[in-house]
Amino acid sequence: MIDVIGDIHGCYEEFEQLTKKLGYDWSTGIPLHNNGRKLSFVGDLTDRGPESLKVITTVYQLIKEDKAFYSPGNHCNKLYRFFLGNKVQTTHGLETTVAEYEKLSSPKQEEVKKSFIWLYEKAPLYQVHDNGKLIVAHAGIKEEYIGKTTSRVKTFVLYGDITGETNPDGTPVRRDWSKHYNGTAMIVYGHTPMKIPKRTNRTINIDTGAVFGNELTAYRYPEDETISVPSSLPYDEARFRA
Repeated sequence: MIDVIGDIHGCYEEFEQLTKKLGYDWSTGIPLHNNGRKLSFVGDLTDRGPESLKVITTVYQLIKEDKAFYSPGNHCNKLYRFFLGNKVQTTHGLETTVAEYEKLSSPKQEEVKKSFIWLYEKAPLYQVHDNGKLIVAHAGIKEEYIGKTTSRVKTFVLYGDITGETNPDGTPVRRDWSKHYNGTAMIVYGHTPMKIPKRTNRTINIDTGAVFGNELTAYRYPEDETISVPSSLPYDEARFRA
C-alpha cells in the first residue's frame, strides 16, 4: 500500500496538507500512516518553491527510518552535484534552494548537505514495488529499460525521452514515451507539469505543477486513484503542457 507523491519542488505546506488528506499523522514530526501505508517520492523535492530544505529534512528522516521510498529527479541530481562542489549553474530553480541554504549557519549547512548527499546516494534510480507491478520513475521509463541502470537509462529516467533539441523557451524537446508503452507494470512518474494527472496506457504522470500554482497530487496504489490539494502559489499558465 503506497502513496506516490508528485514533484514537490519545495512546496512543503502543500506536502503536509496532502499527506494529512491521505491519512498520515505528523505527531512524531514526520508523516506516518497507522495502516502501514508508505509514501513514495517521484523526485524533484526541491527548487522553485519556498521551503526546499524542510522537504529535504522530512524525506531524509523518513528514508533514514525506512518509512518511505525515494528516487531522484533531475533537480535532485543538480542539487547533489552542487553539494559535491561541482560547477553547476544556479538557474532553473536551483537558485531558490541555494538562497535558503546560504542563510543557514555553517553547522546547519553541513547538516543539510550531508543529509541530502546521503539521501541521494542511497536512492535507487527508480523504484520497483509489488514484484514489479508498480514502477516509480521520475520522468518515466521504457519497458525495455526496467531492471537496467545504464547511463542511457539514467538520462531517460531523469530527463525523459529527450531529442537533443530545445523548445523556444529553452526547455528540451521531449517525445511522449508513454504512448508507446504497452507493458503490464503500472508506471508512475512526474517531471512534466500537467493541469490534471495524465493517464496513457499503464502509465500516469502525477506532476500537476504545485510550484506553478496548480495542485500537488498523490497516486494511491493499489487503489489506482489520485488525490490532490490546491497550491498556495500564483498560477503560471505558461508552465503547463497541453
